[in-house]
Amino acid sequence: MRLLPEKYWLLGLVVGSLILWLIFLGNSPLRDWDEGTVAQVAREIWRAPIGSMHWLYPTLGGEPYHNKPPLIHLLIAWTYSVGGVSEWTTRLPGAVLTALGVPLLYLVGRLLFNQSLPALFAALVYLTLLPVVRHGRLAMLDGAMITFFLLLLFCLLKARQNQKYALGVGFCLGLITLTKGMIVLLLGAIACLFLLANRQLILLKTPYLWIGIFLGNAPAATWYIAQWQHYGNDFFQVNLQAQTFERLVQPVEGNSGPPWYYLIELIKYSFPWILFLPGGFYLAGKKRHAGWGCLILIGTIVYLGTISLMRTKLPWYIMPVYPFLALAIGASLSEVWQQGYLKNRILVIFFCVIAIAGLGSCVYFFVTNPEPVLIVMSSVLVVSMGIVAWLILQCDRRFILVLFSGMYLVLALLMSSQSWIWELNENFAVKPVATLIRTHTPPGTKIYTSFAYARPSLDFYCDCQVIPVTVPVLQQMGTSKNYLLLDHATIQQVNLLDHPALGTAEGFTLISPSAS
Repeated sequence: MRLLPEKYWLLGLVVGSLILWLIFLGNSPLRDWDEGTVAQVAREIWRAPIGSMHWLYPTLGGEPYHNKPPLIHLLIAWTYSVGGVSEWTTRLPGAVLTALGVPLLYLVGRLLFNQSLPALFAALVYLTLLPVVRHGRLAMLDGAMITFFLLLLFCLLKARQNQKYALGVGFCLGLITLTKGMIVLLLGAIACLFLLANRQLILLKTPYLWIGIFLGNAPAATWYIAQWQHYGNDFFQVNLQAQTFERLVQPVEGNSGPPWYYLIELIKYSFPWILFLPGGFYLAGKKRHAGWGCLILIGTIVYLGTISLMRTKLPWYIMPVYPFLALAIGASLSEVWQQGYLKNRILVIFFCVIAIAGLGSCVYFFVTNPEPVLIVMSSVLVVSMGIVAWLILQCDRRFILVLFSGMYLVLALLMSSQSWIWELNENFAVKPVATLIRTHTPPGTKIYTSFAYARPSLDFYCDCQVIPVTVPVLQQMGTSKNYLLLDHATIQQVNLLDHPALGTAEGFTLISPSAS
């Protein structure tokens, strides 16, 4: 395979990733919990008077927000000031930053492998991994954090040739801290172990590294000190204890799972690339003394092992492991390409199964959800996976090119649909309910609901606080001066004779305060 000059591949990766991450970015409502919370914090920063310190002391519903540092929230607030408040502007900063991780991974791979082909394959795998694309498009912090970590690895590798790049290592650590807080300790430990295993000990003696660490982490340290001075120990109890270290030893908010939780996540959402992962790990083990081999092993074992032992389990915690997996799979695919063929009938069976599953999806979408783009997506999956299976059977290495192009088209079509955030179908649609609330209540109103739990996206869209309470508490509120948002069953249980109904949406009725 004759590769084009590197600048053309970089340009292609930038354009291809931006298209995939930005296409129809605002076509679906914001998701609970992360998106609704991030958007609400960003909007309160944006609304704050000029000259206020709200950007330094962010709030959520008027209360101090201690969960995460506000770097991404500030970027979203800036997009609000330029393009207004919308789903598109809310997701734009994180999507762009995540998309830039694709060319960055190519550059990291190029330095690790000293070859363009495995680096290119690794970047294309990362580009076409469903979890990376989907979570990167959401208004979340993980995609940006991974890009900052990839930039850190790039600076660390370039510092072998020019020690001035070590300055960037410190600044990247600071950016990670201002994005996701104390996860910098884990990612920093991985970078440090790689530096030791890769025999770059001379970097520990260069002043550029320590100057970069000091200057790059100064803003993050200043932010933490400012929070401590402003809020006292309450900040550390929430940010460091409840939201960080407590997650290591006990499930937070009921988010638990077995130690193999993330292995199941990999199997569910990493097809078809996970089929080439064993070969990639085998090659990394053989080349464990090379830079790319030891990085893949250290990054995967340390990170995946740590989050697997944590008591709190959330799907997006696995995100930082995908660059390591993409490098391993890129090395495996490069080996296959250079050999010129792949004799593996098991792979043929797997791709045939995927093609049959795509055919079943095509029928399912046609019958139950006739959204044309999903039908086309399933058809593309059937055709591309069928061709891949046939090419593998023919020992034709061009199956790799078909696989990349097929997965890219499938993901592009999925992101063009309104089904790429499938969690929205798990509960009632928030926008009609939010419209009902906005029509009848002023912003900032506290509304009590019979729904089982709070929904940050509903709070964001209605610009109010919708607080879940139990039926006994609602019965006590029957003669109070509160707005109530109740389902039909609860209305039958609560005495609301003096409370007029203001309207109904998605099975919920908005009840006015008592007229008396």
